[in-house]
Amino acid sequence: MVYFFEKRGDGMPRVTLVDVFKHRITQKYLRRSGIHHAVTVAGHAFKLAVKKGVSPDLAAKAALLHDMGHYEWYKDGKWDYEEYRKHDIHAIKGAERAHKLLIRLGEDRLVAKEVSLAVLLHTDSYLPFSLSEQRTLLQEVVEEADRMDEQPHGLHHYNVMTPSDAVKRLNRLDQKITDYYENRFEG
Repeated sequence: MVYFFEKRGDGMPRVTLVDVFKHRITQKYLRRSGIHHAVTVAGHAFKLAVKKGVSPDLAAKAALLHDMGHYEWYKDGKWDYEEYRKHDIHAIKGAERAHKLLIRLGEDRLVAKEVSLAVLLHTDSYLPFSLSEQRTLLQEVVEEADRMDEQPHGLHHYNVMTPSDAVKRLNRLDQKITDYYENRFEG
């Protein structure tokens, strides 16, 4: 797997979490699936990635975008969790949206692909079989980070965080990613 950071092979600067978050497409879909959940899972993914020797940059990006394919299932004006579970394909839609978004932002194509695959495989709720033994380390990190913030009946999608608080947290996370790679390459 290829990891790009700061000085990419093509000379372009790194696409940051804040860059990703501020894009209008991200804003549209994260408001639906929950900004708080996305940012919290990105933080968990960073810590798990460092611990497991996976790219924290890719893990945090995939975690931030992992639920951008959610569709709101309502019945009689109320959220219907059972209906959602029965018809869920959010990981498929999310992977497509994440890939398209990252390419638009100028992300390296290999990075966009790896992040999108981690979004696709962060859950197997839409599959008739389990993926648990077939995931890459990056995909495992995103799946585990998502589970760490999960609440019964999908309530984690309704925790509130303002966009300005999200940007502050993502700026700090971007700095941690920068520090991680600087320390890694200098040490």
